[in-house]
Amino acid sequence: MMFRGISNATLDGKGRMALPSRNREIVLASSEGKVVVTIDMRETCLLLYPLPEWEIVQRKLEGLSNINPQARLLQRLLIGHATDLDLDSNGRILLPAMLRDYGELEKKLVLVGQGNKIEIWSHGIWQERMSGWLANGSGLLDDSDAFTGLSV
Repeated sequence: MMFRGISNATLDGKGRMALPSRNREIVLASSEGKVVVTIDMRETCLLLYPLPEWEIVQRKLEGLSNINPQARLLQRLLIGHATDLDLDSNGRILLPAMLRDYGELEKKLVLVGQGNKIEIWSHGIWQERMSGWLANGSGLLDDSDAFTGLSV
């Protein structure tokens, strides 16, 4: 299972978002339409995982020491905001108001495949962040040994 690419989506007046058909097929095949949506702690977006992928992430989070304040914060925010959702017969999910508010989601959305998950962005925030990333991007990658051997 692999999510990749970028898609536009819309949020209807009731807070429902339809997954694009290629993503919907992956979710239906891998989790029978069951997903978990939580917040991204570093960005103003949401993260959508098929249930089996989320269970892997949650086990890792639960394995962190509760004594470590950073681990506890990760657990509190990611697990605490994790919401189980089901695709309806039209391939839509109803995003709870609290999550929509966190992501500042309005009608126009951008969905960004990230391997085991999909990021859900407000179109306006996505455009703003993309401009910044592209303006600063070359400098961010120049000094890192982490990308040695990566050819794109």
